[in-house]
Amino acid sequence: SVMLFHLEDKVYICKVGETSLFSVRNGLLVCSMLSVRCSVTICCLSFLLYTQPPSVLSPPEYLSLSHRSSLWSGVVEVLMCRERARNSLGRVFVGQMRELVSFLHNDSAVRVVIFRSLVPGVFCAGADLKERAQMSNSEAEHFVHGLRSLMNEIAALPMPTVAAVDGFALGGGLELALACDLRTAARTAQMGLIETTRGLLPGAGGSQRLPRAVGFAVAKELIFTGRRVGGQQALELGMVNRAVAQNQSGDAAYREALNLAREILPQAPVAVRMAKEAMNRGIEVDITTGMVIEGMCYARVIPTRDRQEGMAAFIEKRRPRYTGE
Repeated sequence: SVMLFHLEDKVYICKVGETSLFSVRNGLLVCSMLSVRCSVTICCLSFLLYTQPPSVLSPPEYLSLSHRSSLWSGVVEVLMCRERARNSLGRVFVGQMRELVSFLHNDSAVRVVIFRSLVPGVFCAGADLKERAQMSNSEAEHFVHGLRSLMNEIAALPMPTVAAVDGFALGGGLELALACDLRTAARTAQMGLIETTRGLLPGAGGSQRLPRAVGFAVAKELIFTGRRVGGQQALELGMVNRAVAQNQSGDAAYREALNLAREILPQAPVAVRMAKEAMNRGIEVDITTGMVIEGMCYARVIPTRDRQEGMAAFIEKRRPRYTGE
């Protein structure tokens, strides 16, 4: 029989029966047993002792969803909390993020998604280099392909997304922010596609999304040099939408993201989603084809109840009450 013990942030010593074989594969301790007794003793090097029957330990939860209160109905937050590794993009973290994004994609009640970190001073530190160093060339290529796919899935979420950058967003961390529609940043935040300083290039969409945000020449300079920029300079370059002074609690960018969400929430949800689709698809093609895409998206809004409500509210001189239908 085979037992797996997750080795995130701790090293475990496992003793089972009289004979066993141990190996580490992809961050997991693999114990192949020839003789199994009724219990397993796992000794953590932090001097904690646990005794339990043979089982597979569940990986830690690095991400969670938070639904705002009724006053903010429709706003969902993706909370990143891999504290010891500064939200670095390891296998477990990426897998959990993919599950959350898939869940959000199919939830029509969600109007705005905010990506934020619960780790002080860090949005996302990028690749998990310790984990990456244990990968073969083919494993690394496969993992980065999956990471690129995840960023595309985030970019393809139908509702507006906001990245609240209250700290470091480096490498894949900035690529995560760039995959969002809007970005807010504390002026003290540090951002950069620093892959060339590690012998790499941006591999999760950064080489394509940064030029679309700041322009071709500026993006080349930032990527070639691996330079980091602060929140204010990021605003001036067009990398972020808003930059604000950091507050004592260290969540000024998040507070500004809520301000953006507050402006989006009153608008017609279907119209906002169709506007996002028209822009995202249109930017990839020539303007003539883009006009066709705009027309297709516009046609999907015409039969909605929200459009009728918008017209009625204008005539009756009142605020519209949109339902997303």
